[in-house]
Amino acid sequence: MLGFFKKLFGTKNERELKRMRPIVARIAELEPRYQAMSDDEMRGLTERFRARMVAGETLDDLLPEAFAAVRESSRRATGMRHFDVQLIGGMALHKGMISEMRTGEGKTLVATLPLYLNAIEPDRNNPLRGMGVHLVTVNDYLARRDAEWMG
Repeated sequence: MLGFFKKLFGTKNERELKRMRPIVARIAELEPRYQAMSDDEMRGLTERFRARMVAGETLDDLLPEAFAAVRESSRRATGMRHFDVQLIGGMALHKGMISEMRTGEGKTLVATLPLYLNAIEPDRNNPLRGMGVHLVTVNDYLARRDAEWMG
């Protein structure tokens, strides 16, 4: 009986992936717009996103645009463009889910997505500043390497 319901509705993981795919498509739609922006315009996005949050939008509302901005910033700064599966991994992390990835699949690049998105959230005492975020890792070597690389 359980097998019947899994076939009919899919697994929880399949349902989550199905929910994320339209967001990935929206990020892809935004890509040409962000590619056309100057570096100065890109730098101004954080303030604009933060102002929209002060006006009532949520991090989830901003997610497609913020992820598109990170994708383009990464392409410009490192030459690496997030793959769709990495965008999905970033969405999972933002939602507090676990995203399992093998060595070399881009965990560091994936982490930049929810880190930026969550850093946008305005500080209640000073809405022009972000709350900030912390990334915790147990590997000192990777922490130093990736801080320099993604900084």
